[in-house]
Amino acid sequence: MIVRILGEGQFDITDACFESLNVLDDAVEKAVEAGDEAAFRPALAALLAGVRAEGVPHDPESLDESDLILPPEDASIDEVREMLGDEGLIPG
Repeated sequence: MIVRILGEGQFDITDACFESLNVLDDAVEKAVEAGDEAAFRPALAALLAGVRAEGVPHDPESLDESDLILPPEDASIDEVREMLGDEGLIPG
């Protein structure tokens, strides 16, 4: 699966990575739902760090479409709220 972090690039993520990424995604979702800015910022940073650590940078010359799009690290809580789906930022 190809995951894009806006403003940063794409990463190839295997299915095996999604369990740990979903735990991080749940923390982002809970912080957004609670409007808890203090919890939101580190939760989003941890999720994006998880994608960077678990993923492999996708070939920047490739024109492949992203399967998932994540907000940039400096996104506001309101911007992330607009991107959240029924299953958070990362389905599963």
